[in-house]
Order: sequence, then C-alpha cells, then structure tokens
Amino acid sequence: MDFQITKNYPCSYLPGRLARSRVVFTGDMPDTDTYARLIRQGYRRSGYFIYRSDCAQCHACIPVRIPVALFHPNRTQRRIWKRHQHLQATRHPLHFDSKHFELYQRYQKSRHPGGGMDLDNQNGHEQYCDFLLRSTVDTFLVTFHEEQQLRMVSIIDQLPDGLSSVYTFFDPDVAGASYGTFNILWQIAQCQNDQSPYLYLGYWIENSPKMRYKANFHPLQLLVDNQWQCRETSSTT
Repeated sequence: MDFQITKNYPCSYLPGRLARSRVVFTGDMPDTDTYARLIRQGYRRSGYFIYRSDCAQCHACIPVRIPVALFHPNRTQRRIWKRHQHLQATRHPLHFDSKHFELYQRYQKSRHPGGGMDLDNQNGHEQYCDFLLRSTVDTFLVTFHEEQQLRMVSIIDQLPDGLSSVYTFFDPDVAGASYGTFNILWQIAQCQNDQSPYLYLGYWIENSPKMRYKANFHPLQLLVDNQWQCRETSSTT
C-alpha cells in the first residue's frame, strides 16, 4: 500500500486556506476489511478515492465517530426523531436512479451552490456516479419516502465495527424538516440494533458552519494524535 501527498488546493471548508491530502494507492482496490483499518486511522473515501487530511499548517479537519452505546439524544433530537417517524426507510444495493439524481441536484443547488457538484450536464452525472456510486467496500443506499414522495437518500458503508456515513442528501424545500439530524439518529439506531459500536461521521471542523452539526451528538469521539478520545463539551437540551 502506497501513500502519496497531493499538491495544495483551495480548501472547501475554510475560505482563504489551502488544503492538502494524503492519498492511498494500492495494487488492488481495498476491500471492506482494509478500508475499515484505514478509517480507524482517519481516512475517508470519495468513490474509489481514499484519503485523509494532511495540511502542513492546519489541523482543523478532525475525524470523528459516535460510540453509539453511550449516545443519549438531547431534547431537540428526541423531538426530531418523533417528528420524522412517518418516513419510510428502504435499503437498496448501490444503483443509479434518475429521481435520486434529480433530488441530489436540487440539494446541491440549494445547500452548496457553486460548489462544483450542482451541474446539470453530463459532467454532473459523471461526478455524481464517481462520488457516490463507485465502491469496492460493502456499501448500500437507503431511501426515505413520505408516502410516495422521495425525501432523502443516504449512502452508507457497512464496516466490521459499525457504519460509516458516506453522504446524505435530502429535499431542501420542506419547511420545518430536520432531515439531516434525523438521518444521523436513524444510523445510530441501526448501529444499536446491530450491536455495532461506532458510527463514523467523517471530518469535523469546529469553525466550519457546514460541519458544526456533528458536535450536537454526544459523546463525540475525535481522532487526535492517532488516539480516539471523547470531546469534552456541555450537553445541549
């Protein structure tokens, strides 16, 4: 297994900063067990691309996970969980569906305009497939419907020690919905039902508005100096 450092590129989360990644190169595409070892070391994947943050002057990107046996929802999360119980979750193998893609485009245009993932052309279709539908690990897709209306899609990796939340997108136009929070609660519940210890949430950046929601789940474990440790924080009611 070979590791290479990329050149600097504009950071997607902290404006004005440059980012750099350590990328995994292997002779064969990693299987689930290999990727599980890497994710415990702070790596993530985007399609076939496996990487971790390796910025020279910045250490803001911190891998995080939830030890689900210790998780207790706060009052707001309990309300959100109850409010969205009408959603029907269905698990599928990875596959392309034009309705999923249409929802993804609406989500990107609303939540991440100009981010490069909101294209309508053929390049947008290829980016979507490369980003979410390419995998050599045990990955599945979950749809969430309200009656016949598609409201949310989540891509999840199944690991030996739990789940890894790859990406979730949802209907951005439903007033009063808290789909993102509900989705994490749903994944925590799946881990608890399977008696799997962890839900991996990728990177957390304290000063990035896009990432702040992850700190609402307690306890949250951070990978700091190659050691997983609980973030010390006060609970939110």
